[in-house]
Amino acid sequence: MKTILETERLRLREFSLNDTEFVLELVNTPSWIQYIGDRNIRTPGVAEEYIRENLQKSYSKNGFGLWLMELKETATPIGMCGLVNRDSLEDVDIGFALLPTYGRKGYTYEAAKATLQYAKEQLQILKIVAITDRNNVASIGLLNKIGLQFEKEMKLSEDDTVLLFS
Repeated sequence: MKTILETERLRLREFSLNDTEFVLELVNTPSWIQYIGDRNIRTPGVAEEYIRENLQKSYSKNGFGLWLMELKETATPIGMCGLVNRDSLEDVDIGFALLPTYGRKGYTYEAAKATLQYAKEQLQILKIVAITDRNNVASIGLLNKIGLQFEKEMKLSEDDTVLLFS
């Protein structure tokens, strides 16, 4: 399990198949389903496939991806944060999700800020964007806090309109 970066309280590392149960829990939280979408990941087998085909594939293809966010002291997984290279966007975007139990403690801000810095300094990515649901007030607030500004509303697909920040 390759550690990508560490902050004061967090470690961001690559996902492994040992994280199957955590992924299963995270992608089925009400906020994930509401704002990110239902990925129909209901069994350990499907969660493993998601780790292999989405998360790990991005590491080998792009040299980055979404990383597991864990508490440094206890190695407890609490969420994910990282960079995504989507076909539907011109630029790399930052994404994050957190288990509700750990919300409102500054963890996502800490991880997102460090991820932006890593993208610029280590990966030499000059422009990072973000997309979010127009109703996701917490996410919009965090994007503004890490320095991203609302740019436009855009359609990702027929039934998915998002706000683009850069």
